[in-house]
Amino acid sequence: MTESRIPRGAAPGKWGDLSRRVASTLVLLGIGVMLAVAEGLWLRLAMAVISAITFWELAAMTGWKNPARHVTLFGRSRPIALAAIAGVSQALALTDFHQLAWLALLLPILLGLPGAATRDRATYAIFGTAILLVAYELVVFREAYGLNFVLWLMGVIIISDTFGYFFGRMLGGPKFWPSLSPKKTWSGSVAGWIGACLLGAGLWMWGQGDAALIWVSPIVCFAGQMGDIAESWLKRRAGVKDSSNLIPGHGGFMDRFDAVTGAVLATMVIGFLTSLPVVN
Repeated sequence: MTESRIPRGAAPGKWGDLSRRVASTLVLLGIGVMLAVAEGLWLRLAMAVISAITFWELAAMTGWKNPARHVTLFGRSRPIALAAIAGVSQALALTDFHQLAWLALLLPILLGLPGAATRDRATYAIFGTAILLVAYELVVFREAYGLNFVLWLMGVIIISDTFGYFFGRMLGGPKFWPSLSPKKTWSGSVAGWIGACLLGAGLWMWGQGDAALIWVSPIVCFAGQMGDIAESWLKRRAGVKDSSNLIPGHGGFMDRFDAVTGAVLATMVIGFLTSLPVVN
């Protein structure tokens, strides 16, 4: 059983999930440290392992609930098998940034579709693609744009989450998307955007980046918030509270990487449309 089922009972207090927020921040800081010290083979292996773990969680949430009644590829071992395939595929794709290397990332998507619940096949393909692309792009960002670029990216997510949490709890007000994220408020969301904008402006004023950071940072922040919302939707669809129980008391890896996923994908899109900001 990989999912943590939604418990019945009273909702936690106003600050009841503070420990989860702290855990998310520590995970993001850990990623930054890992990217700071890891290069080459070790960095690629780390991203391959993260891809495998998050893919395992996704496969468990989108597969047939009773595989014994359905003929599915890999049978009951589907999540573990797909995790292994995703990890190996990611490692292969990262061995060489050839223009066709990303085709290796299609393998776990294609092999996992037959075992996904019919209603979740598109969901599996979209989320699975996002997981693999984000891990791949983090390596690209680290090696093509430098460590400070990745630290800026993580900083946007951390500041957005911190501002959003504390100002949202203090100011309250209308909910941002109550059906998917009951605690997320407009005040907290806007505070996150402002915090990201201040980070970009600060880096520019201190000569650590160009002026584009001022407008790119809140866009990346918003995308991170949407990543959080998207993962909340996935968990509600699957009927689980957390993506897994791998991190005792704090859920799974997808729960900690949801904002990173949205932020990295948005940065990719910005890079396709225009030049990415310089971070010194």
